[in-house]
Amino acid sequence: MPHVTVRAPGHDRSRSLGWMAVAWMEYFVVHGPGDVQGEPVRHRDEYTGFVVDCYAVDDDEGKLLYDSAFFSRPKGCDKSGLGARIGLFEAFGPCRFAGWAEGGEIYRDPWGLGFEYVYEPGEPMGRPVRVPYLRIMATEEGQTGNVYDTIYFNLTDEASPLSGILGVDPGLTKINLPDGGEITPSTASSSSKDGGKETWVCFDETHLYNTPELRRMYATVTRNLRKRKKGAGTWYLETTTMFAPGQDSVAERTYEEAEAIREGKKKRGRAKLLYDHRYGVCKNLKNEDELRAALVDSYGDAMEWMDLETLVDDFYDLRNDSADGKRYFLNSRTSSSDSWMEPDAWEVCRRPEPLQPGDLVTLGFDGSIRDDSSALCAVRVSDGHIQLLGVWEKPEGAEGEGWQVDREAVDNAVARAFDRYEVCGFYCDPPHWQDYVDKWTSEYAEGLRISATQARPLEWWTNRPTAMEHALDRFVEAVDDKALSFAGTAKADDEEEFSRLGATLTRHVLNARRRPMGRNHMGIGKEHAKSPKKIDAAMSAVLAYECRADAVAAGITKRKKRSSRLNAF
Repeated sequence: MPHVTVRAPGHDRSRSLGWMAVAWMEYFVVHGPGDVQGEPVRHRDEYTGFVVDCYAVDDDEGKLLYDSAFFSRPKGCDKSGLGARIGLFEAFGPCRFAGWAEGGEIYRDPWGLGFEYVYEPGEPMGRPVRVPYLRIMATEEGQTGNVYDTIYFNLTDEASPLSGILGVDPGLTKINLPDGGEITPSTASSSSKDGGKETWVCFDETHLYNTPELRRMYATVTRNLRKRKKGAGTWYLETTTMFAPGQDSVAERTYEEAEAIREGKKKRGRAKLLYDHRYGVCKNLKNEDELRAALVDSYGDAMEWMDLETLVDDFYDLRNDSADGKRYFLNSRTSSSDSWMEPDAWEVCRRPEPLQPGDLVTLGFDGSIRDDSSALCAVRVSDGHIQLLGVWEKPEGAEGEGWQVDREAVDNAVARAFDRYEVCGFYCDPPHWQDYVDKWTSEYAEGLRISATQARPLEWWTNRPTAMEHALDRFVEAVDDKALSFAGTAKADDEEEFSRLGATLTRHVLNARRRPMGRNHMGIGKEHAKSPKKIDAAMSAVLAYECRADAVAAGITKRKKRSSRLNAF
């Protein structure tokens, strides 16, 4: 199942307040307004796992590992209901660390409503937040949102266990809590009008936070949380369906933050984001079996209450936009109108397999010096399997000031590639790197079996419209036909280097936009000249794949006999 997660180093589900949280929610909370209003809540493994992850603690002082959590699922997955349940636990439950259990300690609810929880040995015990302030964000004026409505229902409906808590003063615009604190629905216009006492915030459907006002609201409220961070263990939850690309929504920004963590661009010890994104991949929407399987993948446990055939019918209703269907029901990333690569077509080409020592490969290199990145790719000649061997990107923030590519590191990576694999061809785009291309030509050209030109065997200039368009078309056709694959996994906590580099290659490929090249040809480029979204790894993959095509056309498909040195590498 396509399921991408980002978790902190040392994440251990046995050391979490979330087991208590799930038991507490299932005892006290009922479903809010809707088809199952008033019915008790039950969590299966997937939703239980996410709650347990949210409340994971460290090994020392019991601090929460995460200060933000991101839960991405298709429409109809009860994301708002989950947000409401966590909100109620934050308002009334033992949701902060109070010591490590020896085993057998019992928590009993303070209202005499009959809830008991027996702690296991080594499990973190909980206490309530002192004076909790919860903010439930809504995107439109005059609306409280589904999360707040469910919280309000649980505190006012006589059949709900939580309505038995004395001292709660629930209102449609604010809920006052018994020992101080409150739960408040809020919109962009009102979010900056108080002193920022929040201990927990829910941002529901952040793919809709795509205007300057809503982005400012998000920034203001998340800053407010830091004011009570140390004592209250503040954090916030984002729930969302897949964003529309290019709108710069909060959900899109969080997606990019998670990708940066996955790729190792951020120090994991300082990245306090819990990221959980589930989706379905369907390259051919006309294939009903493929579509059904993708929908089952995307909904997971939520398929229990969804009508699969109704979802399928919606995709084939001509009045509906198929791109919206992929976003809303497959929770899958869609492409903008000028995108070079269709995300699902690329996704199905991913294979969790690195190249092996001694493989017959071709190499591709696209380089820059300062503001753009440089990348080195290899393609196995036998089957077109691509692996990003190295990428050198300008760091974010202060680390990027005065930065330039470490040329020696690139040179060393090229040397390692020639040591590790049997390289039969190497295409490089020469600008900014002509001296190194000359060096590599001197060192390696004699042993190559395929050349860009006889005089300049490594130089493959990407500024030639006809040749570049043909190379790009060949690459896209290979993706569409699944005639190539790339090395990588969907698991963020996979520590293998090829997995992180696979995520980088995917980012660069999906960043690429179709751009006119000359009068009658089409190339690729960034979304705009100053964009920080790089495409150099995509270009290096195209060069390596073009070199591989030339090798196949020349009949170079088998390795030479080599010494045992490669296998011992």
